[in-house]
Amino acid sequence: MQHLLSSILMFLYFSSVAQPDYATYTAFLQKNVSKTGKVNYASIQKDKIRLDKILSSFSQNAPTDKWKKEETMVYWINLYNVATIKLIADHFPLKSIMDLDGGKTWDVRRIAVGKDNYSLNQIENEVLRARFEDPRIHFALNCAAKSCPPLLNRAYIPSKIDQLLENQTRQFIQSGQMQISAGNVRISKIFEWYSVDFDYPGSKGTQGILNFLRKYSGVNIAANARIEYRDYDWSLNN
Repeated sequence: MQHLLSSILMFLYFSSVAQPDYATYTAFLQKNVSKTGKVNYASIQKDKIRLDKILSSFSQNAPTDKWKKEETMVYWINLYNVATIKLIADHFPLKSIMDLDGGKTWDVRRIAVGKDNYSLNQIENEVLRARFEDPRIHFALNCAAKSCPPLLNRAYIPSKIDQLLENQTRQFIQSGQMQISAGNVRISKIFEWYSVDFDYPGSKGTQGILNFLRKYSGVNIAANARIEYRDYDWSLNN
């Protein structure tokens, strides 16, 4: 019995160390990110040693085929966000992420995952969108701009990923960035750029977007509602 207990504890130990340090990442976010998602980059610049350690924790604990779906999803969402924070902190002060790399900073393969290097675009499109096909992911990723869905001030964790994705999606759609009524919707360009992600069986394109908005806004939007996509504000989310 004692041997069995020791084996179980050993298994739990090695399982835990195989994951990034989400507790430290949460503490870091709680210190430097407000409840509304505003990021204190000036404070982060004074805490870059801890930020580097957090990013290293992700690099050294890359997902394996033994990870559960939820574990893999939260790894890539958290990595995208912490890598974006690191990118801005390394160049702060600046007015916009668009000022970096000629506006194409998302294509630079600077994010170490094991022995490989990824770009932000690869993480979003080739990993998260391609593998999980969950449109709510768009409201969990933060691109350091005011028009982006706000950065959650704690780490996503496997046991709460569905709840957190639901919350982030609903809060963004019901926020001041979206203006939704029965006959008119004025919404984020995210829905235009990634319109295919909101397709449902028998409900594609515009109708897929409207169905998604109905679910999370609570508004009975008409099928012929006028859709307008808002200009994107790339000003820094600090």
